[in-house]
Amino acid sequence: MSLTALVVDDEPIARRAVLRLLRDDPQIRVLGECGDGASAVVAIRSQRPDLVFLDIQMPAMTGMEVVAEIGADRMPATIFVTAYEQYAVRAFEANALDYLVKPFSRERFAATLLRAKARVSASANEASSAQILQALEALRRRDDYLERIPVRVDEHLVFVAVDDVVWIKANGNLVQIHLADRVHELRETMTALAARLDPRRFARVHRSAIVNLRRVKTVHPWFNGHHVVTMDSGQQLRMSRYQHEAFLRLATTRQED
Repeated sequence: MSLTALVVDDEPIARRAVLRLLRDDPQIRVLGECGDGASAVVAIRSQRPDLVFLDIQMPAMTGMEVVAEIGADRMPATIFVTAYEQYAVRAFEANALDYLVKPFSRERFAATLLRAKARVSASANEASSAQILQALEALRRRDDYLERIPVRVDEHLVFVAVDDVVWIKANGNLVQIHLADRVHELRETMTALAARLDPRRFARVHRSAIVNLRRVKTVHPWFNGHHVVTMDSGQQLRMSRYQHEAFLRLATTRQED
């Protein structure tokens, strides 16, 4: 089986590494290389490669924006190439997509290429379209999460970095944003705000409390299956017994990041 390949990466050294390994494979014919997303879109449309090595982190136009421009259903079989970024890697793994983390070994490259070859068939490509769309949506959601929360102080609007938030308390149709040294009120429901916070960084431990996972100091058992969460500010919050297992999964993932 002979396959054509295109290599897309804004780093010349990274492109050369992939090209060198591809040229060692007699089943692969390299069509060319691209150093940016815009030229990659043109090359994919005009040359129609069987396989694309696509860098995710590129200036001006990212790898996922290339996919969106081409259309996931029209993308060739794709091996995503990324610097070590856990969230992107988890999105690829969750959707069974092939990926390489830079820098990669010859053995890792060979194993990934072998899997990609097996995918290059009509049925495999149809299945991968949905998988790419799901990964794209996961990465898009990450970009939509709040990094700063606008709050009103007197007549001014102040932007609070989400990393500075220790915990958030529901108060009717308002929420209280608790920082280490002060509290801000925001006219928004807890449910609406929770949907705009990155679930990798914040967890709802009770229907009236959301905590910043990075600011959690300890979790202790209490009674009747409940637990007490102690924040690095000293604040202690009761955790619903229904939230405990989900919280531990989130906290473990946060530590691995």
